[in-house]
Amino acid sequence: MMTITTDKTLLDIDFIYGFLHKSYWAKNRTKAQIQETIANSLCFGVFLSDKQIGFARVVTDKVIFSHLMDVFIAPEHQGKGYGKIVLETIYKHPDLINVTHHYLHTKDAHSFYQKIGFLQYDKPKNVMLKH
Repeated sequence: MMTITTDKTLLDIDFIYGFLHKSYWAKNRTKAQIQETIANSLCFGVFLSDKQIGFARVVTDKVIFSHLMDVFIAPEHQGKGYGKIVLETIYKHPDLINVTHHYLHTKDAHSFYQKIGFLQYDKPKNVMLKH
């Protein structure tokens, strides 16, 4: 049975780090940095029985914006609908239900996120980034 929890004490940091360290978007993050991002975000652990199979985190002010980040389901569990359930759960969370602007960045998962209501941003010239 799949469960989703926001209880950070249940998260398997080694599992999360292991996946993110191999991802294109977080490969340069240290384990300490990943731990810090978890401490400062609303996190969702995805479990089958007692084994973690996925993760997502959201940075939010709980009113105007939320930024979905570090979303993944372990490869051996992909294609079973878990990702969709996780995202539906995230956007029903009390801290996010009234947020007016939800954002994410993706290089290759546009069609997946479009299925749950995300739209391609039509004014990228309005977006700015500071490193």
